[in-house]
Parts: sequence; structure tokens; C-alpha cells
Amino acid sequence: MFDIQENLKKLPDSPGVYLHKDKLGNIIYVGKAISLRNRVRQYFQSSRHMDPKVRSMVGQIAEFEYIKVGSEMEALILECNLIKKYHPKYNILLRDDKTYPYIRITNEPYPRIMKTRLIRKDGSRYFGPYSDAGAVNKIVDLLNSSFALKRCSAAAFPPGFKPCLNYHIHQCRGVCSGTVDREEYAEAVEGAADFLAGRNKKLQTVLKEKMQAASEAMEYEEAARYRDYLVAAEALSETQRVVMHHSEEADVVIPARGTDETYMAVFFVREGKLIGRETFEMDAVEIETATALEAELGEDDGSAAGPDAAPQRSDTALLSAFLSQHYGRLPNIPKEILVTAMPADAGLLEEYLSQTAGHNVKLLCPQRGEKRALVDMARRDVLEMIHTIDDRAKAARERRRSLGQEIYDVLSAMGAEEAIAGSRDPETGLPGYDGRQFRAEAYDISNTNGVDTVGAMVTFDGLKADKQGYRKFRIRSVQGQDDYASMQEVLSRRFNRVFQGDDKFAVLPDIIFMDGGKGHVSTALEVIDATGFDIPVVGMVKDDHHRTRALIYRKEGDEYVEISLSDKPLLFSYIGRMQEEVHRFAIEYHRKVRGRNQTRSVLDEIPGIGQKRRNALLEEFRSIDQIRAIAVSEDGIQRLADAPGMNTKAAEAVRDWAMKMENKKRQG
Repeated sequence: MFDIQENLKKLPDSPGVYLHKDKLGNIIYVGKAISLRNRVRQYFQSSRHMDPKVRSMVGQIAEFEYIKVGSEMEALILECNLIKKYHPKYNILLRDDKTYPYIRITNEPYPRIMKTRLIRKDGSRYFGPYSDAGAVNKIVDLLNSSFALKRCSAAAFPPGFKPCLNYHIHQCRGVCSGTVDREEYAEAVEGAADFLAGRNKKLQTVLKEKMQAASEAMEYEEAARYRDYLVAAEALSETQRVVMHHSEEADVVIPARGTDETYMAVFFVREGKLIGRETFEMDAVEIETATALEAELGEDDGSAAGPDAAPQRSDTALLSAFLSQHYGRLPNIPKEILVTAMPADAGLLEEYLSQTAGHNVKLLCPQRGEKRALVDMARRDVLEMIHTIDDRAKAARERRRSLGQEIYDVLSAMGAEEAIAGSRDPETGLPGYDGRQFRAEAYDISNTNGVDTVGAMVTFDGLKADKQGYRKFRIRSVQGQDDYASMQEVLSRRFNRVFQGDDKFAVLPDIIFMDGGKGHVSTALEVIDATGFDIPVVGMVKDDHHRTRALIYRKEGDEYVEISLSDKPLLFSYIGRMQEEVHRFAIEYHRKVRGRNQTRSVLDEIPGIGQKRRNALLEEFRSIDQIRAIAVSEDGIQRLADAPGMNTKAAEAVRDWAMKMENKKRQG
């Protein structure tokens, strides 16, 4: 198991982001720190003076991990990205990316430099994001003043146009005067861009000289202004390695060798931002594949030379095995995969991954620039973390095994022979849990007073939700609020798709969890028994606080038996997570269906009136009541036919509908 106290001793005294996890491995809190060592340790000291919310969170922490970065600013940006990705329940969700300022060099004949909080694909160059908006304002002002750049948004300057005050005080070159050389102006803009890209020593030297000169002349306010510019320049000169401005999506793959195991650490960059890291344990098949590949390449394959040649060849072989096996089964593959060394079969891998992804996939081993900086940061982070990767991997294996054991015990108590057939304890060889991960499905129904009823199915493989296996159902055969009948329809359609040969429904679960008691279990078994499948079904019985206190299943006949969860803490948490997930998924789909239906109009029921004619009628006559009143009037057909997109036939259809509405109104 993960030893918190032991791993606290290994924390570095450096900036970074830490992630607290519960016993299921779910991230419950993301935080940043100037010193990871000092900050994370605070959570595990005396809780007497802690806020109740913090105390509650600490009680659920089963393990933690961290990502070390180069500065407090990088930690802030990465914290924001991780919170948006994982939505930890104890975090106050940060605001949108637009709250972080960028510096923009516009794509204009005479570019401007300005602060912005919104990135557009308009050809402009963007630098950032930055956490210090005040420093951004000072730097924008500094660059515009130092390079005398255009500040106004005017694009055309007619004869007689008078330059603004900035031109007269020598803060602008006066593009509006028509005397500015475009190449000279472009050189000035590139000088400003160099500063923003980190090549700022020249300008900083000039600022220091001006500050010193102002101080010697006893112009202290002027000297203070240059001092503020220098402070702002220092704040913005830190390299933002957690943001790649020229790549929308990429993975960084780093081999990591632990004490007893070998891992692959994958860092995810999406929309140009580092959003997280995941560690994959290399199993026996992958190691054997890598070893065979290394033997096939031979000792003189040319991939490495010198004293580190053997480990490097081994790493490239492992990379090759991991890339083909891991990415070959992913639904979404990034456009770029950054590695520390190119595998010998890189060209073949690129071709295979490109065919699998449906778009070009490039393997890159960057030698310079921001991509190299990102790879170096990832490698340093892995080297820093390698001593805790083993502990976390062991803890994850223990969680998976513990959950599997608890599910096995439930299936064994139910007498589900087919679900546990052939299972033997690897240590004793006797019948028992063999370490497998069970696949589970859970279902839920959602509606509003029996209207717009939908069903939802979620799937879990062991601890992980398999979102590729999620399915949604629009209820067709049930009118009104009838959860049992709705559930029967959902299950019938789910298993009938198996008989129809639908690959999306082909994988059957080892166990089904129903959000309810005897009635829901009985409903599910009626459908499953009719299909001929032998799939165990358990209901989740709630207590007075709406928490699952026990599982219930049906024995032979109509006898129902409860299985307490009081001695199965991991299964208790797992079921709670599954319930929340299926409930969320069902409600989201129901809201979507309901919202779509609410945008429909009674005009949609009229033959010949589609969306365009409906919108045209509402635009012309403002309301449904007005359309009805005009339709039944003496010249109604002509007035309707004159509306945009309408004709006489469509107008007559509207008149017929309006007459039916009037008759119903009189009869009512």
C-alpha cells in the first residue's frame, strides 16, 4: 500500500502541483506550491486548527502524487489545467482560460502589441498565458514606448489625418503620416517579439542604464518607472514550459525504470497546454516484445553508441512496443508524440499510427525550442518521481486486487458459477480469486414527470470507467412515468443488439448493478432470462441518507438476499462512484432531449412547414397567436403566402391548422 509518511520524506523543496487521491484512485484535490515539501506536509500535521472542509478531505486522502515544474507561474497554469480536466470535488473550479492574459502581436501591415484574454486563429502571435496582469500591462507599455510602435486601431488614414499625441511626444513612429518605412517597422516589431520570446538581455541592459542615469540625475520618479519595467520584465521572462504555442495536441512519452518494474510515463498536451500525466506499467507481453525487437535489431543497429548505448537501445525498443500496443487501441491519438530517442522502426510506427488515427501522426525527438524544453521537464519530473512510481503502482495494483476480491466474494455468495468459472488463487492453486478485473454495467432512467424519458448505461472495467462503452437510449414504448417498463425497454434493446451482431454492444458484463431494490432486480432478470444469458444482477439498497448500504440479489425462486457492504469499504466507494456516474450521464442526456424538444414549435406539426418557414413566419408575425389570427382572417392566405419563403400551398396548410385550433377552442 502507499505509505504516506514515507513518501512525505521524499517530497522535493521545489515548485510544483500536487494531486490528492482517495482509496479508489480518484483525484479529489489539486493544489500548487512554491515548495512541495512544505505544502503537502501541512495536510498531514495536526488537524485541530484545520477548516472542516479541509479536515474532511484529508480524511479521504489515500495517496498523493506531484508534478515538479520550474516556477510558481508554471505551477499556477498547470494547476488550472488539471482542475479543468479532473473537476476534483474539493476544488473551487477555476475560471475559463480567458481570465489569463496573453500578449498579442497583431497580424496587420503595421502590427500592434497589446494585452488580450482571448486567443483567435487570425495569424497573430501570442505569448503567455501570464499570471501577473499588472506585469503584462507594464511590459506592453514598455515595448510600445521602447520601439515606438503604433497603438491605435485605425487601419486607413485619409489625406489630412492628424497624428495623435503619441507621435508628438516620440512614443509612436507615426504610421498615419505615411512616412514610416515598413521594413524598418517590422524590424522593431521583431525586436519586441525577441524580448517576449525570452531573448531580453539587450533591452534589460538598456533599461538598467536608463534607470541608473535617471537616478544620478535625481529624477527619481523616472528611475522608479524603469525599475518597475525591469521587475515586470523579470516576471515575464520565465519560460512557460507548460504551454506550447505552436502545437495543439501532443503526448510526451518517457521510459521509467523502477526497482522491480518498468513503466512508461505519458504527459498530455491538449490545446497547447500540459494537462496531466499518467504512468503505465509495462506488462510481460510488452517487455517480451521489446526484448525480441532489441534482439532483432542486434548490437550494431546504430541507434546508440558509447557507455549508455545498451540502456538507450533498450529504451527505444520499449518505446516501440509501447507506442504500437498502447496507441493502437486508443480511440483518439494526438498528432505528435514526443520521445527522448527515436525507435528504429519510427517510420513504420508513424504509418501504422496514422492509419489507426485517421490523420497524420508524427514521432518527434526535439533537439531545441519549446518542445525540447517540454521533453526535458518531463524527463526531470520522471527522474524525480521514479522513487515513488513503484509505491504508487503497487498501491494501484492493491486497489485493483482488493476491489476484484470484493466483487468476487459477491459473485461467489450469489452462486454465479459462470462469472467466476475457472478462477483459482495464484498462490494456493485452489478455487479463489485469480486477480482478474470484472466488467460491470449500471443503468438509470431519467425524465420529468414522465416526459422525455431516457435511459443510460455506463460501464466499468475494474476501477476505471470505460467511457467508450457508455450508451444512451431514448424511451419509445412507454408513455408516462413507469421506471420498470422503461428499464425493461433499455435492457431489451441493449441485449437484442448483441443478437443483431452490433459490435458496440458485443462485450457482455460480468455483473449488472441496478439502482434500486427487488423490483429493479426482478425487472432486469426477466429480460436477461429471456435472452438466455447468465449474467448476475444485484440491486443497490439505499439507507435513509440515500447511500447504498447493501446489495440485494434473487436466489432460486423468489427469495431475495442482502449482502452488507459494511465490511467491503472499497466496493462501497466503487458503487457510490458508479451511481453518481450513471445518474450524471442519464440527467445530461435527459436535459439535452428536453432542451431540444422545448425549441420545437407547434408550427413544426404543419405539413410543408419546415424550420426555415417556421422561423420566417415568426419573424414576420412575431407570435403563434398572431399567425393563427391572420390565418383565419379574410385575406389570411394571401398575407401568409407573401411572407419570405412561403407560397399559397404552404399558406393554405397553415390556415387549415389554424381552423382546427379554433374548432378545438370552441369545443373546449
